[in-house]
Amino acid sequence: MDKKDKIPEHLVIIPDGNRRWAKNRNMKPWEGHMAGAEKIEELAEKALDLGIKNISFWGSSSDNLKKRPIEETRALLKIYEKYFKKLLQSKKIYDYEVKINIIGNWRKQFPRKLKNILEEGIKKTEKYSKRTLNFFLAYNGDEEMIEAIKSIVKKVSNPKKVNGTLIKNNLLTKHLPAVDFMIRTGGEPHLSAGFMMWDMANAQLYFCKKLFPDFGKDDLTIAIKEFSGRERRVGK
Repeated sequence: MDKKDKIPEHLVIIPDGNRRWAKNRNMKPWEGHMAGAEKIEELAEKALDLGIKNISFWGSSSDNLKKRPIEETRALLKIYEKYFKKLLQSKKIYDYEVKINIIGNWRKQFPRKLKNILEEGIKKTEKYSKRTLNFFLAYNGDEEMIEAIKSIVKKVSNPKKVNGTLIKNNLLTKHLPAVDFMIRTGGEPHLSAGFMMWDMANAQLYFCKKLFPDFGKDDLTIAIKEFSGRERRVGK
């Protein structure tokens, strides 16, 4: 990319299409998830190299883990184990001083072994502040907003005191900037489960027809270049 190209402050990638990718190849669903995990690794490294300060991936919703076949869910959790262990050994995480955030209900839904790995990643990078790499696991945006409202109700008796800052400070994403660019793969141009509904209010959206395992670093560069050429009006 040209140095003068504008890059997003906070990039979100919704990696849709792992299961369909596997089905098209007569593979098991978790083989698609494995291919998707490899792609997340590739895209995260590319985004860091491009200078993007905040990178977020939606890994799974609460319903993904509750409603899908148990065999697939177990395989997905094993994939998380493997790739988060690998992430903790990545030189770029430490060279770029990347803070790892795991956002969602994962502490209640994940097995102890996986939780320990995720906690280790959070602990090892908690003092970093130059970049963030955020994974939304067992996350539901509707639940996040409901819990934020419940929290505000307990703290504030006067409705006039409720404002945007107060809402933001009660979200799971309170330490992250608003999203300015969202990429969704898989060919279905929509959002899901209220994903980051507050933070996505003014985001530029990019929908790609490719199933996620086929979306590579060159595709990411193309998407960022398109973002660079867009004008953000933000209500103007």
